[in-house]
Amino acid sequence: MDSANLTARGVLAVAVTWVDNSGVTRVKGAPVSMLANAVANGIGASPSFDRFVFDDSSTGGPVGDLRLKPDVSKLTVLAAQPGWAWAPAVRYDQDGNVHPGDSRGLLIRVADELAEQGVTTRAAFEVEWCVSKGDGDEFVPACSGPAYGMIRLTELGGYLHDVLDALATQGIHVEQIHPEYAAGQYELSVAHQDPVTAADNLVLVRETIRAVALNHGLRATFAPKVLAGGVGNGCHVHLSAWRDGRNLLCGGDGAFGLTADGASFIGGILDRLPALLALGAPSVASYLRLIPSHWAGAFAAWGLENREAALRFIKAGSPNVEIKCFDGSANPYLALAGLLVAGGAGITEGASLPEPVDVDPATLADSIPLPNHLGAAVEAFEADPALLATFGTELVDAITSVRQSEIRMLDGLTPEEIVTRSRWSY
Repeated sequence: MDSANLTARGVLAVAVTWVDNSGVTRVKGAPVSMLANAVANGIGASPSFDRFVFDDSSTGGPVGDLRLKPDVSKLTVLAAQPGWAWAPAVRYDQDGNVHPGDSRGLLIRVADELAEQGVTTRAAFEVEWCVSKGDGDEFVPACSGPAYGMIRLTELGGYLHDVLDALATQGIHVEQIHPEYAAGQYELSVAHQDPVTAADNLVLVRETIRAVALNHGLRATFAPKVLAGGVGNGCHVHLSAWRDGRNLLCGGDGAFGLTADGASFIGGILDRLPALLALGAPSVASYLRLIPSHWAGAFAAWGLENREAALRFIKAGSPNVEIKCFDGSANPYLALAGLLVAGGAGITEGASLPEPVDVDPATLADSIPLPNHLGAAVEAFEADPALLATFGTELVDAITSVRQSEIRMLDGLTPEEIVTRSRWSY
């Protein structure tokens, strides 16, 4: 879309975004008149953002510069923010190489490398968020009806209508939307896409939901925990693997029709779930959500339509696996890159799957719990050769530095204090 076309549509500037290692979406804006220059030469951005924590503290230094280049193939005029368009970006170094710490660049590379092995993937996110009508930083649920109740849809029907309308205008295909369990909580699911587009869409969906909420005098949060004693916001990933146009999660001789490679793909993810939590449940608050018997997937188990297993296998329609232990503080590019590395390694290794679990894993004596604090997940991440080799030293060091900074910052705080500190960062 050229500048003249954008100007004719009333667009004055483009929000160029990237997601940092703490899961916060950062932005630099380019006036429409400067868009061509931004595409060709990039927008200056400090590499210190690689080490930003959710509260905007940073362990990064002031020296250096990266070039933020918008992907105009994804440029979207924003329906809920008049005068603005949006585009995701990849950050480059001064020599024109993809910055080794750039998460979107990483996901593009990982997806391409997996495709070179003959495997492509499709991914989609379930987006959960809570809506507040409170003043300032206080959270006051914007609806009061029962969980999953039609009352909640009626209470905020106009708001949800405008969310759907804005997303449709922006070309996002929503498959379902409904009230969720937690106070003031809703969920929507978007259609499967290639992994990079799926991550891009998640960023766009979240910021659209946030903008529509503000237009209605409300405030939206995707934080993994909004009220210390309540159910948190998950960000479940649906993932399938394909070869030569065939879904590897069906048509085989394995459990529930899995092919051998399909089982190994899931097995590779299951084996590495503790390490993957450093990417998909990357905040201290994540572990206030990741508790047993709350449909959060707190055990390293898989099962057919088992919503308490970390990996829920879905056979109906186009079979896929749902990763339930990930939440709204995750950088979607890092989360998907980690899953693809794990699944691809599983195929290479011929990973096997244990027996599926058809009950709440919390009721079984031999169930393996996932890490119950961020430090344990970081240790598992730092010990995983496949993830370390693909992510590279610079990115691994930045990720672990951010995680350790958050752990130190929130050490000794009560759950209520942790939630209050992080509620509005996501």
